[in-house]
Amino acid sequence: MKLFYALKSSYAFGLGFLLLISQSVWAEGNLAAAETKKSMCVGCHGIAGYQSSFPEVYSVPYIGGQSAEYLKAALAAYKKGDRKHPTMNAIAQSLSEQDIADLATYYSQVN
Repeated sequence: MKLFYALKSSYAFGLGFLLLISQSVWAEGNLAAAETKKSMCVGCHGIAGYQSSFPEVYSVPYIGGQSAEYLKAALAAYKKGDRKHPTMNAIAQSLSEQDIADLATYYSQVN
């Protein structure tokens, strides 16, 4: 039982440490650069209450005002394939780390 708690504590510490250092790994977002990239997102994520019909009826989240760190992590997960949605996987795979940072910065400042 002690081993379980030791491993659990180590895991929590390691995860916290990774989250702390991961914030410095991301590129700095550029609002002006996002202006030319946001069109691929706004059609679905810029409309409150929007629903997509591919691959099934899906409630699309409005992402304006969302945390930039959350948006970066979500896009990275779609790009890596850890999160599954055909459209988002394809879009995320086309984005560079700078594109992700730019879009996350932009959408974190939109209400």
